[in-house]
Amino acid sequence: MTTMKLIRYLVAFVFLISALMKLLNSEMGSVFINLGLPSPLQLMYAVATAELIAGILLIMGRYIKYAAMVLLFIITAAIILTKIPALHGGFVHALFSARLDVLLLGLLVILYRNHP
Repeated sequence: MTTMKLIRYLVAFVFLISALMKLLNSEMGSVFINLGLPSPLQLMYAVATAELIAGILLIMGRYIKYAAMVLLFIITAAIILTKIPALHGGFVHALFSARLDVLLLGLLVILYRNHP
């Protein structure tokens, strides 16, 4: 297995599980409602659908650059909406809270840059 394929599978796993949590866990709706965004439940389902489709595309090795672009947008929005407010708890706390999101952001950049 190549390194790129492993990265694709790992990133897909994270976003597929994230999508399933949004679709199957009724408590996730309150997370989106608390973000103060318009139409939070519809937005949650739209994000979950995008994560699901992009994750499947990554596993299949199809349209990788487009799937990575969608997921880059989602993870960037997640960092802005959920991790930057964590700065109120302190800089180190915010960095700790954002560590996995930043890792995913980096892996998505690698996928984006390495596919035509």
